[in-house]
Amino acid sequence: MAGIISSYLTLFLIAMGRTLLLALLGLFFGSILGVFFGLLSVVDNKVCNVISLIYVNLIRAIPMIVLAFFVYIGIPYAINNSLHIGMKFTSLTAGTICLAVNCGAYMSEIIRAGIKSVDAGQLEAARSLGLPYWRSMRRVVFPQAVRNTIPSIVNQFIITLKDTSILSVIGFPELVNKAQNVIAITFKSFEVWTVVALMYLIVILILQYIAKRLEKRLEYVNRSHD
Repeated sequence: MAGIISSYLTLFLIAMGRTLLLALLGLFFGSILGVFFGLLSVVDNKVCNVISLIYVNLIRAIPMIVLAFFVYIGIPYAINNSLHIGMKFTSLTAGTICLAVNCGAYMSEIIRAGIKSVDAGQLEAARSLGLPYWRSMRRVVFPQAVRNTIPSIVNQFIITLKDTSILSVIGFPELVNKAQNVIAITFKSFEVWTVVALMYLIVILILQYIAKRLEKRLEYVNRSHD
C-alpha cells in the first residue's frame, strides 16, 4: 500500500478535490431547488403542495445511477432527436445536474421541517404588524428555519459527497473513477480501495465533527434565546 500512496497520492488528492467540488456544486444548486420546493410545500395552496410532493417523491424513487444516465445520455438524446442541435453534456455538468436534482428533493424536506419547527405564532405576529406573507417568511421565519437546519444540511452534504462515487459511471474524474484507472494499471485492487476508503473516511469524519459542533452551537444559541 505504501507504493500506491507514494506513486498515486497526488492523483488521488486531485481526484478528491474534484469530488468535493462536485459535491459542493450539487449541494449549492440542490439547496436552491430545496428552498423553492420546500416553500411550495408549506404555502396555503394545494396546487403548490402537490407540485412539491410530486417532485420529492419522484426523485427519491429514482436510483441515482438511473438519474445519472438519464441526465448524461437520455436528455441530450431526446433534445438532439427533437431539435437536431448536437447537444452534449460534459460529465461535470451532468454530474452537477444529477446531484442537484437528487439533493434538492431531500433538501426540500429539510427546509420544510425547518419551517415547521418555527413557532406559527412568529408568522402570525409578523402578519399582524402589517408585513406581507412572503416578506414575513423571508425576514422572520426563513432565517430561523435555516439556522435550525444547519446540522441537517451538513449531513446532507456528507450524503451528497458519497453519492459522487456513483458518477464514475458517466466518466467524471472523481476519486472512484481515478481509483478504477489505477487498478487497471497496477492490478492492486485491495491496496487502492483501502487508500480510497481511508480518504473518504477522513473527509467524512471531519464533516461529521463540524456537524456535531454546529449542532451543539445551535443548542447553546437556542437555550440563550429561551
